[in-house]
Amino acid sequence: MSGRIAEQTVEAYLHGLASDDPTPGGGAVAAISGATGAALISMVCNLTIGKKGYEEAEERMRWMLEQAEKARTGFLDLADRDATAFDGVMAAFKMPKGTDAEKAVRSAAIQAGYGSAATVPLEIAKRAADLMELARETTELGNAQAASDGACAGQALSAAVWCATYNVEINAAALKDPAKARALRDEVSALRASTAALLDATNAAFASRID
Repeated sequence: MSGRIAEQTVEAYLHGLASDDPTPGGGAVAAISGATGAALISMVCNLTIGKKGYEEAEERMRWMLEQAEKARTGFLDLADRDATAFDGVMAAFKMPKGTDAEKAVRSAAIQAGYGSAATVPLEIAKRAADLMELARETTELGNAQAASDGACAGQALSAAVWCATYNVEINAAALKDPAKARALRDEVSALRASTAALLDATNAAFASRID
C-alpha cells in the first residue's frame, strides 16, 4: 500500500484492495465503512440544521454533526493503522529459529504480534458500535426526507462492526493464551449484540418516518 488511504482515489483504493497484497484488507474496509456511516450522519444533520420545522432538534443535530465529523476522521486514521497492524506478525515470522532459545523468542513475538493485530479492528468495531446510536437518532429526529440516509448510516456502521470483528476473531484464534482469546471473543459478542439491537431500532425509526 502506498500513501494514506484517505488521499487515494476510490479506484486506486479498490485496485489495492483487489490485489494480492495483504493490505489493505478487511480491517481497512471496516474502517472505511465506519467513515461512510459517519459521513451519512453528518449529511442528515446538515440537511436538518436551519430547516423549518426542525428548530427543536437543531441543537442536538449540531452536537451530533460535531461527533460524526470527529468519528469520520478517526475512522480514516484507523484504516491506515489497520493496514500496518499485521506488520509485527510478519516481522516475527521472519525471526531466526535455529535454536530452542530463538524459537521461544520468535514464538513470543508472533503471539504479541497477533495480540496487537487484534487491537486495531477491535477499536474500529467499538467506535462503529458507539456511533450506531447517532444513526438511529438522526433517522428518528432528522429531516424526514433524509431518513433513508440515516438508515443507510446504520447499515454502514453495522457492516463496520461485523467486518472489524471478523478480523478480531481471526487474530484471537491464533492466540495460545485461552484467557486472552476468550476475552476478545466476549467483546466481539457484546459488540455484535448491541449493534444488532441498535440496527433494529434504526430500521424501526425509518419505518415510522415513511409510514
